[in-house]
Amino acid sequence: MKAISMALIFALLAGAQQSGQTSVQTPQTAANGTVKFQANTQLVIETVTVKDKNGKPVEGLTAKDFTVTEDGVAQTISFCEFQKLDEMVAPAEPAVVPAAAPASAPVANPIAVPGVTAHQITPERPGDIRYRDRRLMAMYFDMSAMPVPDQIRAEAAAMKFIGTQMLPADLMAIMAFNGAAVQVLQDFTDKRDDLETVINKLFIADTGLDENANDESTADTGAAFGEDDSEFNLFTTDRQLGALQTAVKMLGQLNEKKVLVYFASGLKLNGIDNQAQFQATTNAAIRANVSFYPVDARGLVAQSPLGDATRGSPGGVGMYSGMSAMANTNNFQKSQDTLYALAADTGGKALLDNNDLSQGVVQAQKAITSYYIIGYYSANTAMDGRFRRIKITLADASLKLDYRQGYYAGKEFKKFTTVDKERQLIDALMLGDPITELTIAMEVNYFQLNSAEYFVPVVAKIPGSELALARKGGAEHTLIDFIGEVKDEYNVTVANVRDKVDIKLSGATAAQLAKQPIQYDTGFTLLPGTYSLKFLARDDETGRIGTYLNKFVVPNLNKELKRIPISSVVLSGQRVDMRDSLFTAGKDKMPAVNPLIQNGQKLIPSVTRVFSRSRDMYVYLQAYERGVTAMQPLVAFVTFYRGQTKAFETPPLPVTEGMDPKSKAVPLGFSLALNKLQPGRYNCQVTVVDTTGQKAAFWQAPVMLVQ
Repeated sequence: MKAISMALIFALLAGAQQSGQTSVQTPQTAANGTVKFQANTQLVIETVTVKDKNGKPVEGLTAKDFTVTEDGVAQTISFCEFQKLDEMVAPAEPAVVPAAAPASAPVANPIAVPGVTAHQITPERPGDIRYRDRRLMAMYFDMSAMPVPDQIRAEAAAMKFIGTQMLPADLMAIMAFNGAAVQVLQDFTDKRDDLETVINKLFIADTGLDENANDESTADTGAAFGEDDSEFNLFTTDRQLGALQTAVKMLGQLNEKKVLVYFASGLKLNGIDNQAQFQATTNAAIRANVSFYPVDARGLVAQSPLGDATRGSPGGVGMYSGMSAMANTNNFQKSQDTLYALAADTGGKALLDNNDLSQGVVQAQKAITSYYIIGYYSANTAMDGRFRRIKITLADASLKLDYRQGYYAGKEFKKFTTVDKERQLIDALMLGDPITELTIAMEVNYFQLNSAEYFVPVVAKIPGSELALARKGGAEHTLIDFIGEVKDEYNVTVANVRDKVDIKLSGATAAQLAKQPIQYDTGFTLLPGTYSLKFLARDDETGRIGTYLNKFVVPNLNKELKRIPISSVVLSGQRVDMRDSLFTAGKDKMPAVNPLIQNGQKLIPSVTRVFSRSRDMYVYLQAYERGVTAMQPLVAFVTFYRGQTKAFETPPLPVTEGMDPKSKAVPLGFSLALNKLQPGRYNCQVTVVDTTGQKAAFWQAPVMLVQ
């Protein structure tokens, strides 16, 4: 048995003393002789409101006054803290008039520098008391579920509450969902000016999703029969509920009691299909100690039987029998039922059929009074994800207690079901901030297919040393999940990818995984424009996730008149046979139009652009000759610069054939031996010259040469 360092022993002892109820399993000896210790600890936070028979909060209680049981088992309370909230309205602060500066004094002209990172909910650190005796409220604007008039009403209600109804104990956070990602626009603060500024900057646009109910109330557009919208509606609702789940997980980083005011124009479940995501959202809210207070931004609606003038009349006999009017009313009622259920299942209250939307925020404000925070380390250390019922009592039975009745325990990633794993990826995709547990780098290129479309190959690289290997079936095996989406400048998803890569290695090849990266490539067909790419990779053995988030531009090469239009330039140090693939992907994401695949071999772009002098470097690009019937001769060459000095240049490569008759693309390829260059940094430049049209094109990028 190998020796265990004293530092590890001290760390285990310190953790056991700090956690109170910590379960340390019996040491197990692995096959290689090493000893594995494992400790699981689950800290449970309960917020308890204690009131007397007159409804007034009771102060002065300690941990000894409370009795806590979990599934009938008594628990040891580790701490008990009272949060006293000030209910008095703060007087208006008089305006402060700054004194006039002397004539000779220079006038300061500060320059506002915008932040470079997105806002986020700042987690609490041990001993942090910034939220003590404060009421935590988050206003969440679901812009994807509100038409423009409702967005305006919701923002006006938020401004009214902040300006006239906010109390000194209140801390507000602003969150929004635009159909793509949950954004934290403002962390918890009591500065009204900051909150009003954020709300004034909310982007109002016609992003509200008009779901087709596919029933008697559906408008008759006179169009031909098409695909059923039920699948679209199902995905939309799941995405809205998933966004709420993401929001409460952000708020769950704080131990205090929290309320989330949810502004939306209703939310309709599609039968039982959305029940799994609905249950996951409410469970996450209960676990994070968050109560939903939905506000129907439509206010008090006076519906016409067959809908208003914004939609077409329904067809069929339903409009004469009353079925259309009944279906229209039922759809509206169902959209409110979901809001009511979100509130009821999490201890909140919904504001429905009320034109004063700010009352919904006031309801949430009044729901949080002075309360106790009780924390204990559960004696049940199993990370099984099951529901555990909590009961809290006091010796004085006349006092009224209000607290959550239970929680769902955490779950280890190795116990995740297929649904749990898929939901984890969807949640990570909707997060506004990237996850950096796994290192991921990407390269995006573009090649013109025709006068309008471009093929955009994407290559992701993950260090092999960061991937865990599990032995399955006698072979080294690791599984990587990929999910990503491409959005245009209007934040509309135009392309997506969902794939799974199974890497099986054995023998000496498995030992090389720690020394070489794993690359995954896919591709999209896009129009010219500015896009944002969000791509996630997850190690399916450990659950670690890495996010790549960046913008890229696909230029319109048809507008290039002064120079030769060229594609992006691919630098590579590896060309592999398609039959010798390192991994097996779930789907074939690389279409036949991919120019990086030729004659059964695939060119692997170098994402880091670091090349070994012992291997050749490949350079590939395409030049495009517009408006010609026969190819015009081109000359191309590659140059390496070190500073201002030319270190190497290839002989001019004349190209007189190979033009694609459809895309007018002329492929240009080079194979360079780098052994004559010294290690170091260089600038690689590619030059293309049209000798007949007197045009040229230049491309340059830094590269690194190593031994």
